[in-house]
Amino acid sequence: MVNVWETVMDAMKSMTVQDEDQPLHVGEVMACWIYLAGLELAKVSVQSAINTTDDDELKEILEEDMKLGTSQRKRLHDFMIKEGISLPSSPEDMPISDSKSIPLGVKLTDDVIANELSLKIISLIMKAASATTESIRTDVGLLFIQFQAEKLAFATRVKHLMRKRGWIKVPPFYIPPGSQQP
Repeated sequence: MVNVWETVMDAMKSMTVQDEDQPLHVGEVMACWIYLAGLELAKVSVQSAINTTDDDELKEILEEDMKLGTSQRKRLHDFMIKEGISLPSSPEDMPISDSKSIPLGVKLTDDVIANELSLKIISLIMKAASATTESIRTDVGLLFIQFQAEKLAFATRVKHLMRKRGWIKVPPFYIPPGSQQP
């Protein structure tokens, strides 16, 4: 799916007039700054989750999220430096630790880790969508479309694992008054 998005974005790049010579507006700058700050905070949270879980599939998903986050952080960091945008502070990396040494009152369950990861992904997808719609410069809009597409593709893997393990939180079903019960 990501390849389709990359193809569409490449086509859009070639068909649009590039406007990189125009300065960024404050909304574009703020979107970059907030998205990068979110990626930085997600990084340490995911590092902590990797240290916490003993579930191999969840650990694999978390490590994949780390790779995607690292890729997005690098691209956005480079873009912001090129544009002269100040960078948000980033927390220090979490040290590697043994999950068995974490006290039970502190250790998060795999269910909580997966749902927290899901919420982080959703938050970044929504921020990328918002940034895309607010962007006037084509390069900024395309950058956030790419981020959103990557996170959406990754989110499907997370959702699949959460369904498989019974971790997904489903709100109550809505059955309109007067309709037949399922």
